[in-house]
Amino acid sequence: MVTKMDHTAEFLVFGATGQQGGAVARALKAKGREVKAFVRDPDSARSKALSAAGISLAVGDLFDPASIDRAMAGVKGVFSVQTSSPSGEVTDAQEVLQGKGIADSAVRQGVRHLVYSSSGASGKGLTGMGHFDSKSEIEAYVQSLPVMTTITRPVSFMEMLLLPGLGLPQGEFTFFMRPEQSMQMIALADLGRMNAQILVSPERYASKAIELASANVTGRDLERFCV
Repeated sequence: MVTKMDHTAEFLVFGATGQQGGAVARALKAKGREVKAFVRDPDSARSKALSAAGISLAVGDLFDPASIDRAMAGVKGVFSVQTSSPSGEVTDAQEVLQGKGIADSAVRQGVRHLVYSSSGASGKGLTGMGHFDSKSEIEAYVQSLPVMTTITRPVSFMEMLLLPGLGLPQGEFTFFMRPEQSMQMIALADLGRMNAQILVSPERYASKAIELASANVTGRDLERFCV
């Protein structure tokens, strides 16, 4: 299979080999838009899957500003998301560095619209939890720059319930919700469609911070849905 490499596209998506970015890249492509994915390893299975879907690849590293600038050149809209510290791959400080670096590049390259994916728990004051407060810091920085921006704040992903250890594939439910506790959740497909719509309609959503959720459920609801 031939990997489709970097070329000028309308939108650049970071985190495209992950859950959020991948959902957004595919949703934009489904709208008939030209999409470029920022990837570290073009030979990985996930990168090749993006290429097979008609999404071009821009190879770079989030700690390399020059590679970000190259990927950003000529792009109109950018979706920015970074790995958080609970993954074990980066520290909170490194996440902030990456988020600010993408925003700075957007300004340097004259990008029209930057969408930053934060968290439903962020942007409302300090929480004392580094992986939420790091996103609040990035939010504030992004909003201070001379570029059209939108902040999206997704709630917990429904797909989390299928992770190893949570038990749903085995007919059990082990999660941090109480039976009667209400919790907002979002499906990744919905997250992708919502962010894609924001990216293709920048004036409508400029300067806004938008909470993203698909459903409001309790532990009992999930128990009924999954039996």
